[in-house]
Amino acid sequence: MRIIGGANKGYRFKPLKNLPVRPTTDKVKESLFNILNHKIDFESITLLDLFAGTGNISFEFASRGTKKITLVDSHRSCIKSIYQNSKELSFDVQILHKNVFQFLKNTATSYDVIFADPPYDFSQKEYEELHSLVFENNMLNKEGIFILEHSSKFNFESFSYFENSRKYGDITLSFFYTKE
Repeated sequence: MRIIGGANKGYRFKPLKNLPVRPTTDKVKESLFNILNHKIDFESITLLDLFAGTGNISFEFASRGTKKITLVDSHRSCIKSIYQNSKELSFDVQILHKNVFQFLKNTATSYDVIFADPPYDFSQKEYEELHSLVFENNMLNKEGIFILEHSSKFNFESFSYFENSRKYGDITLSFFYTKE
């Protein structure tokens, strides 16, 4: 895996073997960051990365100057891999070994950007709960963005705050915005 932009562009980081993850592809990352380049100032935002897996997305944000990053994952091996790679890259990030749903139910912190890449076998009900927890608990700051990476078989146009989605083969990024 490599970082595709920012100060660490081209750096290849090595996640531990046999992680229970499906990392975001370079094509999807490039598209995501092309969209975000026109919407946010990376150096001034706070990021929450849910189901962080390898830390792939957070490392892209950190490479672009984001200083306040929180990663949450429930798999010990993912947490260990994120920790090792963040130290190697000298990224100062907060890494939490927690169940994402429990974290969302119990945190009072809000963020400018929330990125979530749940397991591929997530059910419609689990997506609904994730969306509800983010918005009902006011997890996003004013004009915040919630980005959901998911299978293209799901459609979230009827969900509140939905703005648009972009499809990349079997993967879709859905964007939800809070507005004042």
